[in-house]
Amino acid sequence: MQQKIKEIISTSISTKQLLLSDEVILSKISQSVETITNAFKAGSKVLFCGNGGSAADAQHLAAEFSGRFYKNRKALPAEALHCNTSYLTAVANDYSYDVIYSRLLEGIGAKGDVVIGLSTSGNSTNILNAFEVAKQIGITTIALTGESGGKMKDACDVLLNVPSSDTPRIQESHIMIGHIICELVEANLF
Repeated sequence: MQQKIKEIISTSISTKQLLLSDEVILSKISQSVETITNAFKAGSKVLFCGNGGSAADAQHLAAEFSGRFYKNRKALPAEALHCNTSYLTAVANDYSYDVIYSRLLEGIGAKGDVVIGLSTSGNSTNILNAFEVAKQIGITTIALTGESGGKMKDACDVLLNVPSSDTPRIQESHIMIGHIICELVEANLF
């Protein structure tokens, strides 16, 4: 059992070491920090979306901005788009689960906002639809995916694709990348 535990931890570390040595993704993380910093400075908001565990991660990262990360400071306008369960279940029932995020963006998204979509496969239809609406409105899109980037690779402005095809390792890295972004945005603003 302990050997298996060590293997899992080792695989997680290896994934992060690949990220550490990838200058392209490090540059894209920096780009994301600047994009989000500028959005907040302009009074725009950051909206997150994901499914399953990625929805939990989206909510977690939104809370880091709207609550606090390291500093006691004013709240930043950030939200996970799936938190209103009445909306979510009504739209999924009346229209389709594929439009839960795009429809909400039509209502609350504004030019200058940022949408961050988390999808380990990069193929989540509801996030792809949200990215399409975001482009029409003038919202910057950032995708956190697994290695291939999936369909989101061609649908987003910034692709942060973790070099793994293993869902738990991807999600662990998404949280790490999200925490890096939150820490550096907070430092830029406060």
